[in-house]
Amino acid sequence: MATHRLSRELVKRGFEVEILTTNFRLDDEFVKQVRGDGIGVTLATCDMALGLFLLSPSMKLWLRTRGRDFDIIHMHEFRSYQNSIVRAFASKHHIPYVLQAHGSVIPFLEKKTLKKVYDLVWGSNLLEDASILIALNEMEKEQYVFMGVAPNQITVIPNGIDSSEFHTLPEIGRFREKYGIGPTERVVLYLGRIHRIKGLDVLVSAFAEVAKEVDNARLVIVGPDDGFLARVKKSIRELRLENRTLFTGPLYGIDKLEAYVDSNVFVLPSRYDMFPNSVLEAMACGTPIIVSDRCGIKDKLGGAGLVFRFDSEQLKLALLRVLNDEELRMRQGEEGMRIVGQDFALGPIARLVETTYMDAIARAERRVT
Repeated sequence: MATHRLSRELVKRGFEVEILTTNFRLDDEFVKQVRGDGIGVTLATCDMALGLFLLSPSMKLWLRTRGRDFDIIHMHEFRSYQNSIVRAFASKHHIPYVLQAHGSVIPFLEKKTLKKVYDLVWGSNLLEDASILIALNEMEKEQYVFMGVAPNQITVIPNGIDSSEFHTLPEIGRFREKYGIGPTERVVLYLGRIHRIKGLDVLVSAFAEVAKEVDNARLVIVGPDDGFLARVKKSIRELRLENRTLFTGPLYGIDKLEAYVDSNVFVLPSRYDMFPNSVLEAMACGTPIIVSDRCGIKDKLGGAGLVFRFDSEQLKLALLRVLNDEELRMRQGEEGMRIVGQDFALGPIARLVETTYMDAIARAERRVT
């Protein structure tokens, strides 16, 4: 989504943008939407998926035929087969590239050994050969430096949000009506991938305690299963929360906005999250926020929400504070909308990216000469 938003804004600024990716788990309707925004999309066939390491050799053919048509390459994420072959192509033909890791720089949490092997074979060169590395915040900049990158090779640019998507918010009550949620129920919303890293087990444990004190609290979980749904549902059954919990699956477009608008608080209890766009979306909808202290965006919330130490008891206390204080929720919602408009507007952020591209091209030219 962040890549789509940025690409759309760059097209408005006169860039020709082509997204080169694989066809792995891509939604056809979403691809149509991206193309409808004037963005080229090339889908390389994924011949094999080793976890999320996607082998797509046909991408090499596209690079040979079209790769030299572009002035700069913007790589997203870090450890991928696609980045390794694009780096080799870019180095051979002296095409500058910037790399934006989106929180994937440090080899920790899952598959540490495989990540370290990737770094030995491809990753170090991928970082070293980049003209510029884009960090989403100071936390990620420090991670690049830890990996051996010189600070002057890094620029900090957060993800942006297109405020036009939130100018006309849906009418209050539509989401509740669709899913049978009463107007007086206090809705706790999670929206994102259902993956262990997102801390849903901590949220369920905290909500179980909240439900004992707040009779009309309802937990709503929105998003696709990413290997952790069965575990979450098992916990909910064991805690006898089936009648207090709603799973909607993934929601998009107006349906997603309706969920934000009708929620009393949005919670992101992640074990690790560099820059969750869902937080910006919720803030743009005027929804109060609670995030864990392991989210890279925590320092940008200001008065828009609360930050809890990663622990179910601490999350319970934060939830009770917000759910039981309507005036606090109103203040936080208004402050969130202000912060998004001031600090995360997509137009100024796209201008920073454009400046970064020009700087990367100039640096590459100096290298060649």
